[in-house]
Amino acid sequence: MVNEAEKYAEEDEKQKNKIAARNNLESYVFGVKQALDQAGDKISPQEKSEALRACEDTIKWLDANSLAEKEEYEDKMKSLTQLCTPLMTKLHNGGGAGASCGQQAGGFGAGRSGPTVEEVD
Repeated sequence: MVNEAEKYAEEDEKQKNKIAARNNLESYVFGVKQALDQAGDKISPQEKSEALRACEDTIKWLDANSLAEKEEYEDKMKSLTQLCTPLMTKLHNGGGAGASCGQQAGGFGAGRSGPTVEEVD
């Protein structure tokens, strides 16, 4: 019974890692799309179009490959990151409207204490 539990624990851990990789990729894609939507004229229309197309392709791939393995999600993440990192750096250095790729991949809202509320008489 203990061996069976260990077997399932390993399978559960693999499944957990696979889901985390998928969620990380999805979060990154939507973060990049949001940053591009808010980019204004900080990047060229061609760069924006190329990155948005890559994001849309990744979303379609995610929809079509719900049973993909962790490594496949990580490969997609790596290729998308290689494409988007220069653009996100340009956005970040160009005025700071968007977050850098590393900040997006780490999750949104991390380290924030919440909104600041001022009382008005």
